[in-house]
Amino acid sequence: MHKSVLLEESLKFLNIKENSVIVDCTLGYGGHSSNILKEIKKGFLFAFDQDDEAIKFSHDRLEKISDNYEIIRSNFVHLKKELELRNVSQVDGILYDLGVSSPQLDESERGFSFHNDAKLDMRMDTTASLSAYEVVNNYSYDELVRIFRDYGEEKFATSIAKKIVNVRQKKNIETTLELVDIVKSSVPEKYKREKHPARKVFQAIRIEVNNELGVFEDSLNQALDMIKVGGRICVITFHSLEDRMCKEIFKRVSSVDKELQKLPIIPEKYQPRFKVIANIEPSDKEIEENNRSRSARLRVIERVR
Repeated sequence: MHKSVLLEESLKFLNIKENSVIVDCTLGYGGHSSNILKEIKKGFLFAFDQDDEAIKFSHDRLEKISDNYEIIRSNFVHLKKELELRNVSQVDGILYDLGVSSPQLDESERGFSFHNDAKLDMRMDTTASLSAYEVVNNYSYDELVRIFRDYGEEKFATSIAKKIVNVRQKKNIETTLELVDIVKSSVPEKYKREKHPARKVFQAIRIEVNNELGVFEDSLNQALDMIKVGGRICVITFHSLEDRMCKEIFKRVSSVDKELQKLPIIPEKYQPRFKVIANIEPSDKEIEENNRSRSARLRVIERVR
């Protein structure tokens, strides 16, 4: 079963009260939500997900605890719209756990894993039209280079993209292990001995298929509008691209304009509405128990006015 990363820390920093209204933007298999629900006896939990399998599993898990929750089958980019439809304009806490859940990685048919053979898919929302298959077989050489560089920070982006284009001219690339073989044949031997040579390419394609960075940026800005004074937003990231984006957004909303910093006293209306509370990594013990947590980072911000 999927182990929630930084679980204790995120629950602590959400500062949950028994009447809190909390939003879990990434329900997954309910690791965080089930623990949140236990603490909000008089509050309410809204949880977002678009994976039907995860929703069914989590619903069965949550209903054993309490009934003061609603699972919203939607992408968290619709955070504000979905909550306003339910007459909710402000909440006490919002959580994002941006990791792909272990079952999605482990179940080969979803195509997220570079260890198992499966059709190229990688859609979080299985009803979406763009899949990994379309990206690999239809994107131009330049588009492939762009996503491998921008979303995978892959130093061999050009040679991998070139090999993909050459191979697909003869036949379409249909499975994950076909793609893995192409990547392996495009990089130096030394690179293969480090971490898995295809991991950055798979990350890049997954981010492209699900528009992960654009969706996250949009949603986080909505979250900042919807959090109450005293409320907190917790974000767990797993790679440097998301973490950098989160860090920059948090810095922007918690900083005073450079020109105003020169003033002896900053008028209240120009003071930041937010304060950064925490920036932490998993303990050595957690990394030992759950290897997937090694790249995780938790950032926390609080609305102060």
